[in-house]
Amino acid sequence: MSAVEGTTGNAPARRPRLAPARMRPGDIGRVGAIGLRTRPLRAFLSALGIAIGIAAMVGVVGISSSSQAELNRTLATLGTDLLTVSAGSSFLGDDAQLPVESVSMIARIAPVREVAASALLSATPVYRSNKVPKAETGGLGVHAVDLSILDTVGGTLANGTWLNDATAQYPTTVLGSSAARRLGVGAAGPDVQVDINGRGFVVIGILEPVLLAPELDSAALIGWPAATTYLGFDDHPTKIYTRSAEQSVDAVRGVLASTANPEAANEVKVSRPSDALVAKQATDDAFTGLLLGLGAVALLVGGVGVANTMVISVLERRSEIGLRRSLGATRGQIRGQFLAESLLLSALGGLGGVFLGIVVTTGYALSQGWPTVVPTWAMAGGIGSTLCIGALAGLYPAIRASRLSPTEALSAP
Repeated sequence: MSAVEGTTGNAPARRPRLAPARMRPGDIGRVGAIGLRTRPLRAFLSALGIAIGIAAMVGVVGISSSSQAELNRTLATLGTDLLTVSAGSSFLGDDAQLPVESVSMIARIAPVREVAASALLSATPVYRSNKVPKAETGGLGVHAVDLSILDTVGGTLANGTWLNDATAQYPTTVLGSSAARRLGVGAAGPDVQVDINGRGFVVIGILEPVLLAPELDSAALIGWPAATTYLGFDDHPTKIYTRSAEQSVDAVRGVLASTANPEAANEVKVSRPSDALVAKQATDDAFTGLLLGLGAVALLVGGVGVANTMVISVLERRSEIGLRRSLGATRGQIRGQFLAESLLLSALGGLGGVFLGIVVTTGYALSQGWPTVVPTWAMAGGIGSTLCIGALAGLYPAIRASRLSPTEALSAP
């Protein structure tokens, strides 16, 4: 008897155990895509839920970023060096008054480069004509202004011309943007007049909205000499606008009140108009946070839809799972198949949502005249969050599918 025969005897030889076929990532992706191709409508609706949530989040971030970019561009153009001085209230609560000399005193502050004043003429409304009832003022007022105020506040003309040394002495006016709209004045011209204190004033210009001096938008602006001649103006300014060297704005702000009215500095209010724009942006950012929360809720709902789709897919494809297991597929390969299907479904929704969010942001920004800004982190975060949602949504269905035995799955109806 040979050594081999002594070892094996008459026992049948064992067949070597074959290792299961290995699947490359590309193979798992192709297998996972089968479920999406066989049920395209269901896949589309599930991906749509994810896309809506991502589009909402990317759109909100994009619109907020575009608004911030527009604010930065506006501040860069108009500057943050504008300070305003206005009369406040006295100790007894009465309306205070700035001295006539306040403008010249402020002009002596070394870092101050530009000074201009305006004065609201109380009880002097403006009407389209003298036929309009006196009670229908439209909330409009009349301001006497320095000729340099337009450059100081960064204003521009929509049409017509600005006041000059000649027209400032005669009954002529430049209307703010809101004032022109409420009065029904579409364009300036020698035949266009408005009624101020019973006298016709020729409209020689109309302003664009003045972001840093919105009080001028709803006013009829007339020259300082004309206000004195025709309206009995007493030369006391109600608001003074100053431009200072950028690095000295805080220092100038600290001395403006005492310079404008040395005897009653506590009756003077000093403000920085650009701070109001920044505060408005902060309010918009808080609102953006709320909308992001709503977008996250929509994304969560989309993730639940993906999980539901995957659970139903496992139940409907039990025979397919059983057949694959009987042909040698391992539990890990089954898990990989369904997890890949869930990730593909979520990724399609995420890519579609990012694209839709960019389209919404671009459309809204163009309609507002803003630069279009969609942060890279928002797009990457949108796709990354969808993959996380897809992984979580597909984990349970994938584990459930891998635990089905071949006989149980093949015998399922």
